[in-house]
Amino acid sequence: MNSLPALYRAHLDSLIEHARIILARSKRDALLVHSGELITAFQDDHAYPFKVNPLFKAWLPIIETANCWLWIDGQSRPTLYFYSPTDYWHKVDPLPDTYWSREFEIIVLKHADDIATLLPSQRENIAYLGSALHLAQALGIPASQHNPQEIINYLHYHRSVKTDYELYCMREAQRTAVVGHLAARDSFFSGASEFQINSDYLAATGQRDTTVPYGNIVAINEHAAVLHYTHLDHARPQTPRSFLLDAGTEYQGYAADLTRSYAWDAQSRYAELVNAVTEHERALIDTLQAGQRYSDYHLQMNQRIARILCEFGIVNNISEEALVSENITSTFMPHGVGHLLGLQVHDVAGFMQDDCGTHLAAPNQYPWLRCTRILAPRMVLTIEPGLYFIESLLAPWRNSAYSRHFNWTAIEELKGYGGIRIEDNIVVWPEHIENMTRDLQLP
Repeated sequence: MNSLPALYRAHLDSLIEHARIILARSKRDALLVHSGELITAFQDDHAYPFKVNPLFKAWLPIIETANCWLWIDGQSRPTLYFYSPTDYWHKVDPLPDTYWSREFEIIVLKHADDIATLLPSQRENIAYLGSALHLAQALGIPASQHNPQEIINYLHYHRSVKTDYELYCMREAQRTAVVGHLAARDSFFSGASEFQINSDYLAATGQRDTTVPYGNIVAINEHAAVLHYTHLDHARPQTPRSFLLDAGTEYQGYAADLTRSYAWDAQSRYAELVNAVTEHERALIDTLQAGQRYSDYHLQMNQRIARILCEFGIVNNISEEALVSENITSTFMPHGVGHLLGLQVHDVAGFMQDDCGTHLAAPNQYPWLRCTRILAPRMVLTIEPGLYFIESLLAPWRNSAYSRHFNWTAIEELKGYGGIRIEDNIVVWPEHIENMTRDLQLP
């Protein structure tokens, strides 16, 4: 296996080649990529937690330092303008000295606005990539060069295929996330509240609420029916029934995104449903292959959800085919079967069919899908089917012609458990699928 410096060197070479291609194609001189700036809360003197520009961290793992810049012309060595002020109020990030920093020409910025005196004087044909458009304008970069769509499209599309360095980082993120999931599972079964479970997860992973890739979803009982539940009750419910944990970690800016569901009573119908969803999730992964469209697997999962609904008597006297065609399965799984994963949890370019920005939208029946791409080797995706009992989605069916097919008694019972989601992170290879999550023995 190649060393991490060698993996990173190859990764950087591929980025430089992509930059060279898109600069020539778009007839621009260079890319100026900004890490981002701190944003102060309204009527306050504190900044919001900093989130680095993903187009910046694609090049190097600077995750927490604002006011940094990259100059990339595709020909010379990339230049990093690193912000390192004199400041006794806050911790100043040290000048990087590691395997990746040796690949850059590094210039220190003692003041954020020093960048104006250090860039080449001719800036009319430089593409600025970042969110601080007022800074780009002040640097003399015209508005037409702010985040040019043809450059964004090209970079986003090619980010979907991961280098060996990126896969290394994502496997490392998996390792930490699995440790956290096991700790959170044990915390739930020991009687902890949502707040305490989240604290135990963070302690086990060594991360903070501000550094995990998304707000941890730590849901007990009915809360598991809220797809993005992040409230975190301090009090434990008197009667725990179910636990859903959707939580990840980052390594060098790359995310893991894992979900597991647990039954307090291993003999309950809910426990049997968790096992069924898990079995179908794993069976679906066994059918994945390069060259197939991802949205087809979403349809397949809806067919599998229909089978579960029928087998468990949640619906009766209606065919599995009708459950799918009438969109009843979407009531129980109201989200896509997964998404691209990488520098962002919901990674970019899920609908892009080429690097010019051609899109294929989600089918009208499933508008919430996040990916319709044809699977290609080295793509990393989540597979995360769910089965939920959400009253706002069930309500329209209560007075419909299909109401007689719903086992409302069973549904009322299961609403107390909220729902189920099982999520693994997979890598597509030409002849097989690598399940990074299961490879680490997360049950």
